Amino acid sequence: MTDTTPLLRVEDLRVAIDGKPILRGVSLEVRRGEVHALMGPNGSGKSTLANTLMGHPRYQVTSGQVRFNGEDVTRLTADKRAKRGMFLAFQYPVAIPGVSLGNFLRSAVKAARGDGMSAMDFRKQLRANMELLKMDPSFAGRYTNEGFSGGEKKRAEVLQMAMLRPELAIMDETDSGLDIDALRVVAEGVNALKQARPEMAVLIITHYQRILNYITPDVVHVLVAGRVVESGGAELVQRLEAEGYEPFLAADRRAGESEFAVGVSTNGR
Repeated sequence: MTDTTPLLRVEDLRVAIDGKPILRGVSLEVRRGEVHALMGPNGSGKSTLANTLMGHPRYQVTSGQVRFNGEDVTRLTADKRAKRGMFLAFQYPVAIPGVSLGNFLRSAVKAARGDGMSAMDFRKQLRANMELLKMDPSFAGRYTNEGFSGGEKKRAEVLQMAMLRPELAIMDETDSGLDIDALRVVAEGVNALKQARPEMAVLIITHYQRILNYITPDVVHVLVAGRVVESGGAELVQRLEAEGYEPFLAADRRAGESEFAVGVSTNGR
Protein backbone atom coordinates (compact mmCIF):
# COMPACT_ATOMS: atom_id res chain seq x y z
CA MET A 1 0.00 0.00 0.00
CA THR A 2 1.33 3.45 -0.96
CA ASP A 3 2.04 5.81 1.95
CA THR A 4 -0.06 8.94 1.32
CA THR A 5 1.16 10.80 4.41
CA PRO A 6 2.75 14.14 3.39
CA LEU A 7 6.43 14.38 4.19
CA LEU A 8 5.86 17.92 5.49
CA ARG A 9 2.51 19.25 6.69
CA VAL A 10 2.21 22.82 7.96
CA GLU A 11 -1.15 23.50 9.61
CA ASP A 12 -2.42 27.03 10.32
CA LEU A 13 1.04 28.11 11.47
CA ARG A 14 1.22 31.45 13.27
CA VAL A 15 4.61 32.84 14.24
CA ALA A 16 5.83 35.97 16.00
CA ILE A 17 9.25 37.57 16.41
CA ASP A 18 9.78 39.62 19.59
CA GLY A 19 6.01 39.65 20.02
CA LYS A 20 5.30 40.92 16.49
CA PRO A 21 3.10 38.56 14.40
CA ILE A 22 4.74 37.59 11.10
CA LEU A 23 3.03 34.41 9.89
CA ARG A 24 -0.76 34.59 10.10
CA GLY A 25 -1.95 31.05 9.44
CA VAL A 26 0.28 29.28 6.89
CA SER A 27 -0.88 25.88 5.67
CA LEU A 28 0.81 23.73 3.02
CA GLU A 29 1.82 20.14 2.30
CA VAL A 30 4.93 18.75 0.60
CA ARG A 31 5.09 15.11 -0.49
CA ARG A 32 8.15 12.94 -1.07
CA GLY A 33 9.92 13.67 -4.33
CA GLU A 34 8.11 16.94 -4.96
CA VAL A 35 9.69 20.32 -5.68
CA HIS A 36 7.74 23.23 -4.20
CA ALA A 37 8.43 26.93 -4.71
CA LEU A 38 7.32 29.49 -2.14
CA MET A 39 7.27 32.97 -3.65
CA GLY A 40 6.36 36.33 -2.24
CA PRO A 41 7.38 39.98 -1.99
CA ASN A 42 9.93 41.26 0.51
CA GLY A 43 8.59 41.20 4.06
CA SER A 44 5.95 38.57 3.36
CA GLY A 45 7.42 36.08 5.85
CA LYS A 46 9.31 33.68 3.55
CA SER A 47 12.51 33.51 5.58
CA THR A 48 10.47 33.45 8.79
CA LEU A 49 8.80 30.28 7.54
CA ALA A 50 12.15 28.73 6.56
CA ASN A 51 13.68 29.42 9.97
CA THR A 52 10.56 28.29 11.81
CA LEU A 53 10.50 25.00 9.91
CA MET A 54 14.07 24.34 11.08
CA GLY A 55 13.36 25.33 14.68
CA HIS A 56 15.24 28.63 15.06
CA PRO A 57 14.68 29.62 18.72
CA ARG A 58 14.01 33.28 17.93
CA TYR A 59 10.80 32.45 16.07
CA GLN A 60 7.89 31.86 18.44
CA VAL A 61 5.13 29.56 17.24
CA THR A 62 1.96 31.02 18.77
CA SER A 63 -0.38 28.44 17.25
CA GLY A 64 -0.50 25.80 14.55
CA GLN A 65 1.70 22.82 13.89
CA VAL A 66 4.61 21.51 11.81
CA ARG A 67 4.51 17.77 11.11
CA PHE A 68 7.38 15.89 9.45
CA ASN A 69 6.96 12.28 8.42
CA GLY A 70 3.75 12.29 10.45
CA GLU A 71 5.51 13.44 13.64
CA ASP A 72 4.76 16.74 15.37
CA VAL A 73 8.14 18.51 15.33
CA THR A 74 6.82 21.97 16.24
CA ARG A 75 8.72 22.11 19.53
CA LEU A 76 11.82 20.16 18.50
CA THR A 77 15.21 21.88 18.39
CA ALA A 78 17.03 22.40 15.10
CA ASP A 79 19.53 19.58 15.67
CA LYS A 80 16.74 17.07 16.28
CA ARG A 81 14.96 18.15 13.11
CA ALA A 82 18.21 17.74 11.18
CA LYS A 83 18.62 14.22 12.52
CA ARG A 84 15.11 13.44 11.29
CA GLY A 85 16.02 14.48 7.77
CA MET A 86 15.36 18.22 7.45
CA PHE A 87 17.95 20.59 5.98
CA LEU A 88 18.11 24.35 5.52
CA ALA A 89 20.38 26.05 2.97
CA PHE A 90 20.96 29.54 4.32
CA GLN A 91 20.42 32.76 2.42
CA TYR A 92 23.66 34.12 3.88
CA PRO A 93 26.03 31.24 4.81
CA VAL A 94 28.56 32.25 7.45
CA ALA A 95 32.34 31.80 7.22
CA ILE A 96 34.13 29.46 9.63
CA PRO A 97 37.80 30.53 9.60
CA GLY A 98 40.33 27.79 10.32
CA VAL A 99 37.94 24.92 9.59
CA SER A 100 38.25 23.30 6.19
CA LEU A 101 35.07 22.52 4.28
CA GLY A 102 35.98 18.83 4.35
CA ASN A 103 36.33 18.77 8.14
CA PHE A 104 33.16 20.81 8.55
CA LEU A 105 31.22 18.34 6.42
CA ARG A 106 32.69 15.38 8.33
CA SER A 107 31.44 16.88 11.62
CA ALA A 108 28.05 17.76 10.12
CA VAL A 109 27.51 14.24 8.77
CA LYS A 110 28.48 12.68 12.09
CA ALA A 111 26.19 15.02 14.07
CA ALA A 112 23.15 14.75 11.79
CA ARG A 113 23.30 11.17 10.56
CA GLY A 114 24.98 9.64 13.58
CA ASP A 115 26.51 6.80 11.59
CA GLY A 116 29.96 5.38 12.15
CA MET A 117 31.25 6.15 8.68
CA SER A 118 34.98 5.52 8.42
CA ALA A 119 37.30 8.29 7.26
CA MET A 120 37.94 6.36 4.06
CA ASP A 121 34.23 5.94 3.31
CA PHE A 122 33.62 9.62 4.05
CA ARG A 123 36.36 10.69 1.61
CA LYS A 124 34.97 8.34 -1.03
CA GLN A 125 31.46 9.74 -0.60
CA LEU A 126 32.77 13.31 -0.60
CA ARG A 127 34.69 12.74 -3.83
CA ALA A 128 31.64 11.13 -5.46
CA ASN A 129 29.38 14.05 -4.51
CA MET A 130 31.91 16.65 -5.63
CA GLU A 131 32.17 14.83 -8.96
CA LEU A 132 28.36 14.75 -9.20
CA LEU A 133 28.23 18.50 -8.55
CA LYS A 134 31.21 19.17 -10.88
CA MET A 135 33.32 20.68 -8.08
CA ASP A 136 37.11 20.77 -7.99
CA PRO A 137 38.38 18.42 -5.21
CA SER A 138 40.61 21.22 -3.86
CA PHE A 139 37.44 23.04 -2.80
CA ALA A 140 37.18 20.73 0.23
CA GLY A 141 40.51 21.95 1.56
CA ARG A 142 39.52 25.62 1.74
CA TYR A 143 38.32 27.18 4.99
CA THR A 144 34.51 27.01 5.09
CA ASN A 145 33.05 30.01 3.22
CA GLU A 146 36.10 32.19 4.02
CA GLY A 147 36.85 34.25 0.95
CA PHE A 148 34.20 32.37 -1.02
CA SER A 149 32.26 34.18 -3.71
CA GLY A 150 28.47 34.21 -3.42
CA GLY A 151 28.22 31.35 -5.89
CA GLU A 152 30.87 29.29 -4.09
CA LYS A 153 29.04 29.69 -0.78
CA LYS A 154 25.81 28.42 -2.33
CA ARG A 155 27.63 25.51 -4.01
CA ALA A 156 29.09 24.60 -0.63
CA GLU A 157 25.53 24.52 0.74
CA VAL A 158 24.46 22.17 -2.05
CA LEU A 159 27.48 19.95 -1.31
CA GLN A 160 26.46 19.88 2.35
CA MET A 161 22.97 18.88 1.23
CA ALA A 162 24.44 16.07 -0.84
CA MET A 163 26.51 14.76 2.07
CA LEU A 164 23.72 14.95 4.67
CA ARG A 165 21.18 13.30 2.35
CA PRO A 166 18.07 14.98 3.83
CA GLU A 167 14.53 13.89 3.06
CA LEU A 168 13.51 17.55 2.82
CA ALA A 169 15.80 20.35 1.64
CA ILE A 170 14.63 23.91 2.35
CA MET A 171 16.46 26.48 0.24
CA ASP A 172 16.05 30.00 1.60
CA GLU A 173 16.59 32.48 -1.25
CA THR A 174 19.52 30.51 -2.64
CA ASP A 175 19.45 32.78 -5.70
CA SER A 176 20.10 35.89 -3.60
CA GLY A 177 23.21 37.77 -4.73
CA LEU A 178 24.11 35.37 -7.57
CA ASP A 179 24.92 36.43 -11.10
CA ILE A 180 23.39 34.45 -13.95
CA ASP A 181 26.37 32.10 -14.37
CA ALA A 182 26.61 31.28 -10.66
CA LEU A 183 22.86 30.76 -10.51
CA ARG A 184 22.98 28.27 -13.38
CA VAL A 185 25.82 26.33 -11.75
CA VAL A 186 24.00 26.12 -8.41
CA ALA A 187 20.73 25.11 -10.08
CA GLU A 188 22.48 22.41 -12.09
CA GLY A 189 23.90 21.07 -8.83
CA VAL A 190 20.44 20.90 -7.25
CA ASN A 191 19.03 19.18 -10.33
CA ALA A 192 21.87 16.63 -10.35
CA LEU A 193 21.32 15.88 -6.69
CA LYS A 194 17.56 15.59 -7.22
CA GLN A 195 18.13 13.19 -10.09
CA ALA A 196 20.44 11.06 -7.94
CA ARG A 197 17.91 11.04 -5.06
CA PRO A 198 14.44 11.40 -6.62
CA GLU A 199 12.72 10.69 -3.31
CA MET A 200 14.11 13.89 -1.78
CA ALA A 201 11.63 16.79 -1.52
CA VAL A 202 12.75 20.38 -2.07
CA LEU A 203 11.14 23.63 -0.89
CA ILE A 204 12.62 26.60 -2.77
CA ILE A 205 11.92 29.95 -1.15
CA THR A 206 12.49 32.85 -3.51
CA HIS A 207 11.49 36.39 -4.38
CA TYR A 208 12.23 36.12 -8.11
CA GLN A 209 11.35 33.56 -10.73
CA ARG A 210 14.84 33.27 -12.23
CA ILE A 211 16.00 30.17 -10.31
CA LEU A 212 12.75 28.51 -11.40
CA ASN A 213 13.91 28.89 -15.00
CA TYR A 214 16.37 26.10 -14.15
CA ILE A 215 14.57 24.12 -11.43
CA THR A 216 10.99 23.31 -12.41
CA PRO A 217 8.59 23.21 -9.44
CA ASP A 218 5.69 20.79 -9.14
CA VAL A 219 3.77 23.21 -6.92
CA VAL A 220 4.04 26.98 -6.44
CA HIS A 221 2.74 28.85 -3.38
CA VAL A 222 2.33 32.62 -3.12
CA LEU A 223 2.95 34.04 0.35
CA VAL A 224 1.60 37.54 1.04
CA ALA A 225 1.53 39.27 4.44
CA GLY A 226 2.16 36.04 6.31
CA ARG A 227 -0.43 33.88 4.53
CA VAL A 228 -0.42 31.52 1.54
CA VAL A 229 -2.95 33.26 -0.71
CA GLU A 230 -2.73 30.97 -3.72
CA SER A 231 -1.17 27.65 -4.79
CA GLY A 232 -0.89 26.18 -8.26
CA GLY A 233 1.37 24.57 -10.82
CA ALA A 234 4.48 25.90 -12.53
CA GLU A 235 2.31 28.17 -14.67
CA LEU A 236 1.77 30.35 -11.59
CA VAL A 237 5.42 31.45 -11.91
CA GLN A 238 4.71 32.91 -15.35
CA ARG A 239 1.66 34.70 -14.02
CA LEU A 240 3.75 36.30 -11.29
CA GLU A 241 6.37 37.28 -13.84
CA ALA A 242 3.71 38.96 -15.97
CA GLU A 243 1.58 40.57 -13.24
CA GLY A 244 3.90 40.89 -10.24
CA TYR A 245 2.70 40.61 -6.66
CA GLU A 246 0.45 43.68 -6.70
CA PRO A 247 -2.81 41.80 -7.53
CA PHE A 248 -2.20 39.53 -4.53
CA LEU A 249 -1.25 42.45 -2.28
CA ALA A 250 -4.40 44.31 -3.34
CA ALA A 251 -6.56 41.28 -2.61
CA ASP A 252 -4.96 40.96 0.82
CA ARG A 253 -5.65 44.63 1.57
CA ARG A 254 -9.29 44.19 0.57
CA ALA A 255 -9.55 41.11 2.77
CA GLY A 256 -8.07 43.06 5.68
CA GLU A 257 -10.55 45.92 5.18
CA SER A 258 -13.44 43.43 5.14
CA GLU A 259 -12.23 41.82 8.37
CA PHE A 260 -11.96 45.27 9.95
CA ALA A 261 -15.46 46.22 8.83
CA VAL A 262 -16.90 42.98 10.22
CA GLY A 263 -15.07 43.58 13.51
CA VAL A 264 -16.40 47.13 13.79
CA SER A 265 -19.92 45.97 12.96
CA THR A 266 -19.80 43.19 15.53
CA ASN A 267 -18.43 45.44 18.29
CA GLY A 268 -21.09 48.02 17.56
CA ARG A 269 -23.98 45.70 18.21
